[in-house]
Amino acid sequence: MKTKPPNSHRHNGHDPNQPEFGIIWQLAVHPFKLRAGDVVRFNDRLCRVLRVNDCSALLLMNRPVRDFKTRFDKPVRFQPPPVLFRISPQSEVPILNRRSKR
Repeated sequence: MKTKPPNSHRHNGHDPNQPEFGIIWQLAVHPFKLRAGDVVRFNDRLCRVLRVNDCSALLLMNRPVRDFKTRFDKPVRFQPPPVLFRISPQSEVPILNRRSKR
């Protein structure tokens, strides 16, 4: 017969008998400044935050359209693929689409 371990109802490891540890062990609602889906300005370009974890935030930046003429004087225009790069999740970049809580 299987029995549950005695502390199986405690999911976050907080022991109510130790109030000092409860002060230290407070889980933040969202510990990072950046969140997935944010639009930020980085190096005067707009970027979208794709994913955020404890060590980095993954950003997607579109590259500008390239216009040039070939050797035969024909204009060519193409869009290079977007670039992915990582920054700190606590970076001080301006967030453009965040709504303030009322």
